[in-house]
This record gives sequence, C-alpha cells and structure tokens, in this order.
Amino acid sequence: MRASTVDDLRAPLKTLRFLADEFPDLPAADVHVSTLSPDRLELSFHDGLGAFEAWRAALAIGPDAVHFGTQGVDDSTMHLRAEGPYGACTLRLVAYAPAPSGLHAAEVAA
Repeated sequence: MRASTVDDLRAPLKTLRFLADEFPDLPAADVHVSTLSPDRLELSFHDGLGAFEAWRAALAIGPDAVHFGTQGVDDSTMHLRAEGPYGACTLRLVAYAPAPSGLHAAEVAA
C-alpha cells in the first residue's frame, strides 16, 4: 500500500517519536520514512558500526538477526542490516563502514 497522506505514515512517525523520547542519548541516525513503504522506519548509520551496535543493543535485537554484506568496487564497503517489528511498524537498522582489505561477504558467510 502506498501512502497518500501524512496520516498513512502515522506508524513509523509515532515510532520515531517514541524512540527519540525513550533513547535520547543514543547516536543520531539518518531517518527514512517512505510513502512506498508506509509501515517501515529505517535508521541508517554511515560513520562506522558503533552506532548500529548501540541501537541494536538498546532495542534488544539479537546478533543472529543481523545480516552482513559487502558492496562497492572490490567489496570496499561492508554493511549490517537488522529488521523486525517494532510498535506498529517494521524497524530497520542499517550501518555502512569501510571493509577491511580482502573481506568479502561470501567468505564471511561460509
């Protein structure tokens, strides 16, 4: 379902407000709410993995729920992603960081 009004985005916006009130000391994130996925709130981190881990721990997301991958030329960027229900929406955490030389997602997954 595509959102056509701000009211259609109520679930992720209320979740964002709750998170801001509940966890004011956690690192700031890029916030993404989309009319294409009106039931999802995405928090992304582009300065390393520490902020992702702080949020993951605060939200009690288990390490087994985290997916790892690489992207870019020669897999030069690694990313972590965790997603699950939170309140009335789906909450997605995403982090990006430079990958150590020679690291490839296929090798880590094996």
